[in-house]
Amino acid sequence: MGFTESTSLLPSGSATRSKNVPEDKWQLTYIVYFTLGLGYLLPWNVFITAVDYFSYLYPDASVDRIFAVVYMLIGLVGIFLIILYSHKSDAYVRINVGLALFVVSLLIVPLLDAFYVQGRVGLYAGFYVTAGAVALSGVADALVQGSIVGSVGELPERYMQAVIAGTAASGVLCSVLRIFTKAVYPQDASGLQKSANLYFAVSIVIVFICMVFYNLVHRLPVMKYYNELKVQAVAANEDNGPLTGAVWRSTVWNIVGRVKWYGFGVVLIYFVTLAIFPGYVTEDVHSQILTDWYPIILIASYNVFDLVGKCLTGVYLLENAKIAIGGCIARLLFFPLFLGCLHGPKFFRTEIPVTILTCLLGLTNGYLTSVLMIMIPKTVKLQHAETAGIVSVLFLVFGLAAGSIIAWFWVI
Repeated sequence: MGFTESTSLLPSGSATRSKNVPEDKWQLTYIVYFTLGLGYLLPWNVFITAVDYFSYLYPDASVDRIFAVVYMLIGLVGIFLIILYSHKSDAYVRINVGLALFVVSLLIVPLLDAFYVQGRVGLYAGFYVTAGAVALSGVADALVQGSIVGSVGELPERYMQAVIAGTAASGVLCSVLRIFTKAVYPQDASGLQKSANLYFAVSIVIVFICMVFYNLVHRLPVMKYYNELKVQAVAANEDNGPLTGAVWRSTVWNIVGRVKWYGFGVVLIYFVTLAIFPGYVTEDVHSQILTDWYPIILIASYNVFDLVGKCLTGVYLLENAKIAIGGCIARLLFFPLFLGCLHGPKFFRTEIPVTILTCLLGLTNGYLTSVLMIMIPKTVKLQHAETAGIVSVLFLVFGLAAGSIIAWFWVI
């Protein structure tokens, strides 16, 4: 089952207009949203990809896990506030502000390194500033991710799939960069510094591209068409009264009630994933054969299969919510399986089982995320699709935050 242009976006009595949907010439709209998905998750992936350099500079800090807790908790609070006040703000402004904050957060690390750290080990004031940059990036992510997923929830499902697939592509890009830099640069202080600077430079360029793309996409005929439909749908809504604070909170609560089981599935997906990845694969498993290439290979395997899973919904989209949510619950089995890779039989602690499980973790994460994120905005009226999309991100970030905290239990 592939994607079709959904008539669920049309206001009552306008279904026949679906025949007049403008062509997405050269797939430009799809490409823009794919790039936006890549761009808003790239800063987080860059901070994690530069873990070798940060771990060298700050050997006493559990960099992966600290960054994850800071980023996810800040993002969770940010998304919650956006939901409460999204009716008083414009997605266009939130996204542009968020993209600008991404650039600032990405500039902090190379500037800090050039003027203060300068490759010296143990300057933990630099680590605190870096953690602050991660927090700022978390604020930017809340603004951009919540608003993009919310706005694309008003469009046909293929554009949500594009955004979600783009997020997976950011992980693949970072893995490619990490493999390239490890192969080209020596793994000493200078080489690690050059690698980190390359990661941040590429990320800044791509975020700038996202700013250009986002400010141009609204001029495309496809976007003009669906924006017009949204205006009609809102105008046709008979109970569209003034949005006072109490009315808005009631509306949001009703939306949460409609999507709660889908949201439960999303929370479970990322609770399981972040509890295991990336902390477990970078710090807890080791290989005498692959040495320090082992975590890099595992991270690349996860990212590639996450992308495969998120692209599969473009070929076949599961429409049974009960099966999708059941699959999310079944992923809890990854906990005893990965635990077995640490304390189980000897064969289970070798590279092959760990790599297979990591690939399956990525594949199921990608496919089930894409399925549920596509489903959620379609369960409400068009005028509430944006809010439902933002609520879906709240569930996602809550799962990420919970998983990043549980990840510490591998250490304990």
